[in-house]
Amino acid sequence: MIPSPLRDDIGTGILHLGLGAFHRAHQAAYTQDAVAVAGGDWGIEAVSMRNPALADALTAQGGRYTLIERHAEGPRLLDMSIIRRAWALPGNAARLVARMADPSIRIVTITVTEKGYGADLAARRLNRADAVVAHDLANRAAPRQSLVGHLVAGLAARRDAGASGLTVMSCDNLPENGTLLACLIRDFAAEVDPGLVDWIERHCRFPDSMVDRITPAANEATFAIAEAALGCPDLGAIETEPFRQWVIEDNFAGPRPQWETAGAQLVRDVAPFEMMKLRLLNGSHSLIAYLGALRGLPAVRDVMANAELGAVVRVFMRHAAATLPPNRGLDADAYAAALIARFENRAIQHRCLQIAADGSQKMPQRIFAPARERLETGGDISAFALATAAWIRFLHGQDETGARLDIKDPLADHLRRALQDAGSKPQARVAALARVPGLAHGGVLDNRRFAERVAALLEVLDGDGTMAAVRAATQDDADANRRPGGSRGH
Repeated sequence: MIPSPLRDDIGTGILHLGLGAFHRAHQAAYTQDAVAVAGGDWGIEAVSMRNPALADALTAQGGRYTLIERHAEGPRLLDMSIIRRAWALPGNAARLVARMADPSIRIVTITVTEKGYGADLAARRLNRADAVVAHDLANRAAPRQSLVGHLVAGLAARRDAGASGLTVMSCDNLPENGTLLACLIRDFAAEVDPGLVDWIERHCRFPDSMVDRITPAANEATFAIAEAALGCPDLGAIETEPFRQWVIEDNFAGPRPQWETAGAQLVRDVAPFEMMKLRLLNGSHSLIAYLGALRGLPAVRDVMANAELGAVVRVFMRHAAATLPPNRGLDADAYAAALIARFENRAIQHRCLQIAADGSQKMPQRIFAPARERLETGGDISAFALATAAWIRFLHGQDETGARLDIKDPLADHLRRALQDAGSKPQARVAALARVPGLAHGGVLDNRRFAERVAALLEVLDGDGTMAAVRAATQDDADANRRPGGSRGH
């Protein structure tokens, strides 16, 4: 166990919303390393948005937990002490407001997953049809439940207290996540406290960021490794891969930790890094997750161990790379090669079903956006069509053996109803999903060429299974590469 390098009396300067494994493996790790090198009162107060169990466990452990880095040669264990306080939000809305108003808090960071923002991703604004958002807008005096409602209440209290502005950072996998968050907050504030909008625009900042570190859900093996090292249970232990990346727009309302001393990149424009990660890593992850779930393979590493499945992942990355902006200093080939090595890491058990959750919130930026660009340029769409077909087949809730698949998605009821009404014909199922409210497919599912290819692969998935569909998609790619000009479309 590598002991924490931090002194016990550092102050708290960061309030984090979303006390999950990813935060503890990523932003918390970067912050601990930065404080160890450059100092500063940048301890983290972490808030669990729903379940108090983890917050209670960390509180009992004095905020400490074990971070297990899964190296090929064996695990490396680190003692983490950057979280100074942890608590759960339910029943504590007033406490969150008070903490956001405290001048000692200079930065709020957020990891609540894509579905946690209450956003209409197609319009990139507040989704007033979201039940939680609608509740908050209609019950302004009642305790707030939505992320944006909580943030607006906290910012109003900070203004009223005469405190300085605040940096609010989204660390979730959303394009231009800070810009989106600022739009959502302005939308909400304009309805509940119009005078707050000007104060937010003058005093607060919402930097975009790109985050990357594969962090599986903790399991019994995770806890066993930590307990063997500590001699006592550690209910906050998590495991992660050695690789990590954090690219942050240099746009802050005030002081910040010196994250660059821990390897973070502070840049003027996050967008190129963000696009490469969303399309190559996250996009291929979704393809892997749905193919793996249908095939009955538990983890990413198991999918990559299959030669044919690994080959189609490489095809997907090549097609996704062709949609990246040129001349932005991106080495997509090197990035893809590094991703393959990370995905094949046998020490990491990243479950397919964990990645497959919330597909309606992930598919738009991971699959539909690059597919739309390939359609516009005449490029090969087979890999994106395969990912879409696999997602649709997954939504039926059974793998190839007939085993039940648990569908976790904020639009699950709408998706299920659409597929039931559509019947068994693949074309009808694709068309039905195109009409699901809240699915930000950007017209891709209405595109005749794309819809027909998805339907054809869905028919193969239904009749002959996953491997036959993979072969059909890779054959499309091979045929396109034999044509003059290849398949890139750029």
